[in-house]
Amino acid sequence: MKDYYNILGVDRNASQEEIKKAFRKLAHKYHPDKEGGDEEKFKEINEAYQVLSDEKKRAQYDQFGRVGGTGAGQGFSGFGGAWQDFSGFQGSPFGGFADFDIGDIFGGFSHSGFGSGRSSRVSKGQDIYVSLPISFKESLLGGEKEIRIKRKAACDACGGTGAEKGSPLKVCDRCKGRGKIEERVMGIFTTVQTCPVCHGTGKVPEKVCHVCKGSGIMEKEEAVKFRIPPGVHDGAVLRVRGKGHAVRGGIPGDLYIEVKVNKDPHWTREGLDLHTKKQISVSEVILGTTKKVTLPDGSFVEVKIPAGTQPCTKLRVKGKGVATKTKKGDVYIQVDVKIPKKIKKDTKKLIEELAEKGEL
Repeated sequence: MKDYYNILGVDRNASQEEIKKAFRKLAHKYHPDKEGGDEEKFKEINEAYQVLSDEKKRAQYDQFGRVGGTGAGQGFSGFGGAWQDFSGFQGSPFGGFADFDIGDIFGGFSHSGFGSGRSSRVSKGQDIYVSLPISFKESLLGGEKEIRIKRKAACDACGGTGAEKGSPLKVCDRCKGRGKIEERVMGIFTTVQTCPVCHGTGKVPEKVCHVCKGSGIMEKEEAVKFRIPPGVHDGAVLRVRGKGHAVRGGIPGDLYIEVKVNKDPHWTREGLDLHTKKQISVSEVILGTTKKVTLPDGSFVEVKIPAGTQPCTKLRVKGKGVATKTKKGDVYIQVDVKIPKKIKKDTKKLIEELAEKGEL
């Protein structure tokens, strides 16, 4: 029995959105028309998604370990045979693919022969994913940052054309100048693909660039500036458009930056609220006091601690927590009482007298 959850790499309690995301990622990776693709793996992934994305089929699979039946809408035979469930096509050649952009999976392919075809899409370079540690203070205030990355960009020598400087261009032999080629995929449907030789331009150089060897792309180290929004949380992902890898004849991918917020020795964060502890003496607890508390951004607030405040009491300062464009959190200060380990004899005697009177 096939474990469809394991095939998609999701938990058995995964939501439909999690299943969809997992399928999209794997389908993009293993599509047979992409470099490094795997036709059998792609069939298996699609089969698993066909079942788990359908609530009825998923329930049947969870109960019996398979999806059976002979009527329409029962079972799935993958790419190897005829589909039995046509209810989900909705203009898409694959049942179950209609709820997101098929171009995102096929990466520039289009389909024809199924009624409403799509024009070929502009190819896009690969995205880049990096992790960036920032201080607790930076996460609260935001600001401009700079990060250095290695990315594929247009060749400096040829400007991304792939041609040696001064070399004329000629019609591409592969696509005959059309910039596109049609191919039959698994004998099922026809794809219109960007020509892999001229990358959709319809022309190729007579003499290729000596630097990039005709690819039009070279690897560079580049400094990228971007802004961190105020109040960003740990694990947030920021996108910088167009700073991913470039691709000849297409548009560059994007740069995704995962924010890792370093811990602060004095402050913690819960949502938009900030929490800290303030240590005061026994006498201050008994008599009351006012304390100055320095906030993570360097400003400070004065906090009144009423007489008789109990240890571990949390005092709130409204509106001094994390600030976003629309909301502000609060600051919570937990009162911790410092008990002296040693006291003088006369002090001890006074405490004993107060204790005898029942005042301590």
